[in-house]
Amino acid sequence: MAQDHHNHHHHKQKNIKAAFFLNLTFTIIEIFGGLWTNSMAILSDAVHDLGDSISLGSAWYLERYASKKADEKYSFGYARFSLLSALLNSLILVGGSVLVLVRSIPRIFNPQEVHPEGMLVFAILGILINGAAVLKMKSGTSLNEKAVSWHLLEDVLGWAVILVGSIILLFFDVPVIDPLLSVFITIYVLFNVGKNIKQILHILLQGVPQMYSIVEIEKELKENTEAVSVHHTHLWSLEGEKILLSTHVVVPENIENKDIMKLKEAVRSLLYKKGIEHITIEIEYLEEKTDRCFKEDEDHKE
Repeated sequence: MAQDHHNHHHHKQKNIKAAFFLNLTFTIIEIFGGLWTNSMAILSDAVHDLGDSISLGSAWYLERYASKKADEKYSFGYARFSLLSALLNSLILVGGSVLVLVRSIPRIFNPQEVHPEGMLVFAILGILINGAAVLKMKSGTSLNEKAVSWHLLEDVLGWAVILVGSIILLFFDVPVIDPLLSVFITIYVLFNVGKNIKQILHILLQGVPQMYSIVEIEKELKENTEAVSVHHTHLWSLEGEKILLSTHVVVPENIENKDIMKLKEAVRSLLYKKGIEHITIEIEYLEEKTDRCFKEDEDHKE
């Protein structure tokens, strides 16, 4: 089992590494190509690809770092470090996209001649190289991998748009198409980056994962176990994959230890089936719960 996990992790790192070198190499070529063809559409995608390259490079490093086990310094382990590259990539893309918009929008009102043949060649290369990177990343399961994979897929779509634009420019002298394509690609990227940042911040701020409901979980635990009630439940994710939960389970005063053990096992079994890996259960007795609630009510009245 441990060997399979190691092989899977090693395979994931190899995929990220291959996608990184593919993307970085093409980004360098793309920057020169954008300057050569005088195409803001290509330069805007070059900025996007640069962000993806940084993300892939940091993902390559941080995926290895994130696999470290828990220690005295980080008691939950290092898994959350994998979010750093996704956040870094998103922030770089925002900055780069703003820069591209500042350069592209004036060109809409003052179009400049571009090199459609060169745009066509780079569009074909972009689709092929970014498509290969997408195939390398498509099996990823972490938020970091998914964020990078989506950005790479956006690159393919962006190059498809540039391909169509370059074909139009081959037959019609309408250079305004280039900055319009640049703005279109950039706005599309910013929209998706915004969603990624929102998801990353939700995890970093320990929000409840979207596929779970604390109310429904507490109700299910109460209905399917011997618990009198379930309350004070906390649910969060480390990095978008590993889900953690802590909860307080109220039991009758006369319950025996063996029944408490069975109850805790039943609770864990139900939660494991929901994909929750790390579970902390605190047992409270009914009288203890009632006394505390009474005191809380009195304090509230004061």
